[in-house]
Amino acid sequence: MKAAPFAYARPAALSDAVAELVNADGGGKVIAGGQSLVPVLAMRLARPTTLVDINAVTGLDALRAVGDRLEVGATVRQRRVEHALESAQVPLLRLALPWVGHRELRSRGTVCGSLAHADPAAELPAVACCLDAELRLAGPDGERTVRAREFYAGAMTTALRPEDVLVAVSFPVAGPREGFGFAEIARRHGDFALAGVAAHVRADDAGDVSAATMTAFGVSDRPVTRDVTGLVRATGGDRSELVGALDDVVRELVDTDGDAHASNGYRRRLLRALAAREVAKAHRRAVRGTAEVGA
Repeated sequence: MKAAPFAYARPAALSDAVAELVNADGGGKVIAGGQSLVPVLAMRLARPTTLVDINAVTGLDALRAVGDRLEVGATVRQRRVEHALESAQVPLLRLALPWVGHRELRSRGTVCGSLAHADPAAELPAVACCLDAELRLAGPDGERTVRAREFYAGAMTTALRPEDVLVAVSFPVAGPREGFGFAEIARRHGDFALAGVAAHVRADDAGDVSAATMTAFGVSDRPVTRDVTGLVRATGGDRSELVGALDDVVRELVDTDGDAHASNGYRRRLLRALAAREVAKAHRRAVRGTAEVGA
């Protein structure tokens, strides 16, 4: 199919992009990489009256350290983040990016575009929620910041208003006693996940766990994060013990019905195994004091 007719605008300033969305009166849609949006347009699942291309907007292509955070601008491609030296400061982001689609898609797709699209089985929203990233939004009333865990309201539904532009996302830089894990199961590499998990564990100088979180995706209408600090402490981060200890958490997190690809029960089994493995891996990295992804 072909997309339904729409007007096209390519502003050079952020204020002009917002103005275009305001003038569209709810019918505007922002495009940067287009790897999620264009197929939706082609299938006519979305019919915006105006497509606002933000690739010429000044200042949205920055990838930089800002204090103890890494800021990724709205037009920064996923492939650039995957290989940039700066992104090594956010190991979970580096762990997750190779799972996002295929290399060719990541060469065009943007980090912020994936966050704004809000597919519940996508990898980057889970990373943002696990790390409690901050999203900077610009609208007719100025800019505001929204935490990732408050950004997602459901499948393809976020805190973005029709006249808002997601300007950038910032991730906290990892400390020396933080460990991470990330994995998913999909029918084929590059497909959306049947079930996936992102894990983060922080330890103190003595090697004791001070915080542990896991974010599940592909098993609900949005990425869901849970504090599992007590479970990691109780099991000492042992993978075999975590399988049983995480059972109640997994049962709560998987609230999607079965579909043609996987039943509810199968997704629970996948998530239980993935969560135990990746939380244990994150614990091991945190206790050893090495955040590198290969440890």
